[in-house]
Amino acid sequence: MDTLELIKLSKEGDKEARDRVVSENVGLVWSIVRRFANRGHEMEDLFQIGSIGLIKAIDKFDSSYEVKFSTYAVPMITGEIKRFLRDDGMIKVSRSLKETATKIRSVREKYGNLYGREPTIEEIEEDLNIARDEIVMALETGAEVESLYKTIYQGDGSPIYLIDKLAETKDESENLIDKLALREIIASLDEKEQEIIKLRYFKDRTQTDIAKELGISQVQVSRMEKRILKIMRERLGA
Repeated sequence: MDTLELIKLSKEGDKEARDRVVSENVGLVWSIVRRFANRGHEMEDLFQIGSIGLIKAIDKFDSSYEVKFSTYAVPMITGEIKRFLRDDGMIKVSRSLKETATKIRSVREKYGNLYGREPTIEEIEEDLNIARDEIVMALETGAEVESLYKTIYQGDGSPIYLIDKLAETKDESENLIDKLALREIIASLDEKEQEIIKLRYFKDRTQTDIAKELGISQVQVSRMEKRILKIMRERLGA
């Protein structure tokens, strides 16, 4: 039984068929997981996340796409892992540390008003009756969060913070993964759809120019472009 038949059965509620599609694509998931090695997470954990992306691909796959299931699944699996890494990488500060940091700020304000100086760690420890290591951790955590919101550029408009630049930065492996996934998606489009994407986004041509070259109306180009972009977003898991 081929993959398309198994996926059809899976959509009809056949759990064994779905499990078989998953087992047949374990190697595909691992091949993608290896691209995200050395990110501070166990490979097995990333495999579990990638498997979620695989299952989503099984549930969402439509044979009318006229593309191999593996081609459709790659960006779905990749997107699931990237979302996990992005969300899990956000700084999470526990409530107790936040409360400690607030108390420390109060002590610092008090010392500033009374003595015109910053309190020492020992003075904060004595004043709050909190362990020194917790005080240090709260101070370091507060400094890390604060540094992310440091203004690195202030022009005529809104300030640009360091966290904004970090959010825009991608390493080379992520760029490569994006390119590979995008290349596979474009290759799955039909000839006219590929031509529209190439002219519109790689040669910066207008819809009117494309319509003239392809012998169709500008409205048709617009509709096709919207449909193509929707398909691409779905397959990239965006």
